[in-house]
Order: sequence, then structure tokens, then C-alpha cells
Amino acid sequence: MNPLIKNLLASFAGFIVMMAVNMGLIMLLGNIFSPPEGVNPNDVNSINNNLHRYTVFQLIMPFLAHAGGTLVGTLTAAKIANSHKMLIVMILAAVHFTGGAMMVSMLSNSPLWFNVLDLGVAYFPMAWLGYKLAK
Repeated sequence: MNPLIKNLLASFAGFIVMMAVNMGLIMLLGNIFSPPEGVNPNDVNSINNNLHRYTVFQLIMPFLAHAGGTLVGTLTAAKIANSHKMLIVMILAAVHFTGGAMMVSMLSNSPLWFNVLDLGVAYFPMAWLGYKLAK
């Protein structure tokens, strides 16, 4: 197979796996650590207005979903890719990071420790770990 095509397919597969794992973990962990009573998890304003009611476990849940999605998605891409594996996993991390940064900007009431943890650990370090695990 043409190396460029294989790398593109690896990137696409990594992205799909990354998003599927992210959403799967959000749904699974959302059932285990459900939001506070009366909060609509599909409404950013509802979450933002009630963030003071969230426990540490409820706040850690999106971090685990972001980190897990990034790790498994980049591991998948790095396993499939023919070359430029580090570039591919970092591009995937940047795409996922962009979504996380947008969410942090929408949730203006989220605690600083959570924003630092999520943006600092869940994306680029997990992508690097996925790359290393693929070797």
C-alpha cells in the first residue's frame, strides 16, 4: 500500500477510535458518576451554572475520557502508520486538544486545577505515551 495512503488511513482510524473511546468513556463514567441532581449534561449553561455542585469524581470523569480517548486513538494511529508516526499522533493530539480548549473556554466556572490537569495532561502527554506504547 502507498505509504501516504496508509498514513492517511492511520490518521483517520486514530481519530475515529479517539472520538469513540472519548464518547464511550463519557457515557460509561457519566452513568457511574452522574452529574448533580437537576443538571442537564447536554447543556453547557446548565453545567456551567452548577459546577460548584460537582464533586472531584464528577470533574475527573471528563479528564479520564479525554486522556483515554487520546491514548487509545494515538496508539491506534501509531500502530497503523507507515512513517511519521510522531507527527501523526501529535496532530491528533492537537485536534483533540482544540476541542478540550474550546470546552474549557465555554465552562468559565470550571476550577483552575481541572483546566490545568485536563489541558496539561490529557492530550499531548497521552499522545506521546500512545506513540511510545506502539513501539
